[in-house]
Amino acid sequence: MKHNYQLELDKIIESLGDNRRLLLHSCCAPCSSYVLEYLTEYFDITVYYYNPNITSCDEYKKRIDEERRLIGLFKTSRPVKFIAGEYEPERFYELARGREELAEGGARCFDCYRLRLDRTARYMSEHLGMYDYFATTLTLSPHKNAEKLNEIGFEVAAKYGVNYLPSDFKKREGYKRSIELSRIYGLYRQDYCGCEYSRRAREAAVREER
Repeated sequence: MKHNYQLELDKIIESLGDNRRLLLHSCCAPCSSYVLEYLTEYFDITVYYYNPNITSCDEYKKRIDEERRLIGLFKTSRPVKFIAGEYEPERFYELARGREELAEGGARCFDCYRLRLDRTARYMSEHLGMYDYFATTLTLSPHKNAEKLNEIGFEVAAKYGVNYLPSDFKKREGYKRSIELSRIYGLYRQDYCGCEYSRRAREAAVREER
């Protein structure tokens, strides 16, 4: 039976007390837009950008710049800080080796989730006392497996001895709101996840539609 991670998040928010410092892994500005709008009501947030799956260094920098721009424009009730993680594409290609032709949403993607969430949890463990929870914007996308993301989130949290904040941000029309906010702020957004395999799949789908 699937969990309702939105309800789990609601319960945590209701019992927060003073534990309100969140390290938020972000995949891109469009996805973080709704999450920041929602969670800054409850948390002081540090956005942590770490995505070694991105196709090129230029694309990586472009997404970082857009994340910074959004944070600068956004009017939030609580502070938002930003940390740019290193671009380490070799780590992604190592896990993808031999699975390049797998369809999106399978084992390669799950390991990519793990790579990013593991690094976020590790960063939190290296800065003990600075954050109370970590979370990820990845659960906003209808193309991402929220059940798997939360499973991995709890797993790496236990590995590093930190607290994971469960989520399913696409609930309550979160994805729809992210599209609205992207339009309002003129955010740069791609129609693929970020890796070259998702880009190829999207390009193939566009060719078939013509």
